[in-house]
Amino acid sequence: MELVSKTQLPRIKHRTATLVYFFLSGFGYSTWASRIPAIQQQLHMNEAQLGAALLAAPIGVLVTVPFTSNLLNKYSSKSIMIFGAIFYNMMLALLAFVVQPWQLWAVLFAFGSSRNLLNLSMNAQGVEVQRLYENSIITSFHAVWSMAGFAGAAVGYLFVLSGFSLAVHLVSVSIALLILSFAFYPNTYYTRQHVPQRKKLFVWPDKYLLVFAMIAFASMACENVMYDWSAIYFRKAVVTTKETATAAFVLYMVCMTTGRFFGDKIVPKYGIITILRYSGIFIFSGLLIAGLFPYVIPAAIGFILTGFGVSCIIPLVFSLAGKSTTMSSGTAIASVSTISYFGFLAIPPGVGFVAQSIGLRWSFCIMAAFGAAIIFLVSKIKQQE
Repeated sequence: MELVSKTQLPRIKHRTATLVYFFLSGFGYSTWASRIPAIQQQLHMNEAQLGAALLAAPIGVLVTVPFTSNLLNKYSSKSIMIFGAIFYNMMLALLAFVVQPWQLWAVLFAFGSSRNLLNLSMNAQGVEVQRLYENSIITSFHAVWSMAGFAGAAVGYLFVLSGFSLAVHLVSVSIALLILSFAFYPNTYYTRQHVPQRKKLFVWPDKYLLVFAMIAFASMACENVMYDWSAIYFRKAVVTTKETATAAFVLYMVCMTTGRFFGDKIVPKYGIITILRYSGIFIFSGLLIAGLFPYVIPAAIGFILTGFGVSCIIPLVFSLAGKSTTMSSGTAIASVSTISYFGFLAIPPGVGFVAQSIGLRWSFCIMAAFGAAIIFLVSKIKQQE
């Protein structure tokens, strides 16, 4: 068995620590997503009211993207990451104690802001650690995020089955993730940015990055719709039990996780363009099947295709953004994220309003258009790969 040299140990520690932060981000978010139906029921909210409340988190993300970008231009991603992790888990616990819709909106706004601090800094950290390796490792970070999302959804499913209260669930998860944050912080990777100080708070993606930003926009719109509405779709459109609805969300997360674990292996073999094209095809087909055939088996197949479709898009886009020669990795990722977060911001809450008017199944059919948009946009970047 090949031994690990002393020169390899530091980068292994940095990679492991970064993987842990991706894990706690994914676990925390899917913990919240798995209990959205419970919070909706607790606050007696209809789909339109829930859609309005869900708007708060992406607004929090979008508002803080320029500030996070500026922080990453001044300080190491290591420092921003630990602060984001603490803030993130505090807001996760606080979600259990909202009793009014306006309180849910306020906490979700803070939750989105904290998630942005954590996610942008950990993606910048991932790009920095990638530079320590010759082979591709970038999709493995996102694979762990998805695996954590699956684990968080599975744990949520167990909490639902066991009958534990929402407060016990969210607070216990928050404490456990905070312990992980502090335990692995010493092994995170410190780098100081050596880039000119920017006068503008926000930097628009350049021509090379803009197409990728639009692809990320469409992908994040679909991905967040699945986080926020997949369980509710099975409850109300497919008409199943809450256990089956949670299991459907878990199925989607398993497929996303599997796709990302194989990402680093299939990119060299098939190329980025081919993977992005088929990702769009899977998203388009999956959402259309789920919307047109609201039955357990067809809808599950649709969720499987959608999970595989969104799996590698964001890791590949962020990896390309981090290679920018005109700005730091953190700033480049933030500039792409700002565009893509508009999809995260506007589309999933809009599903609630459309569903209130014409039904959830037709909302999912409309979402399939974003898969078609990805296919079209991929055709525009053939000369840029």
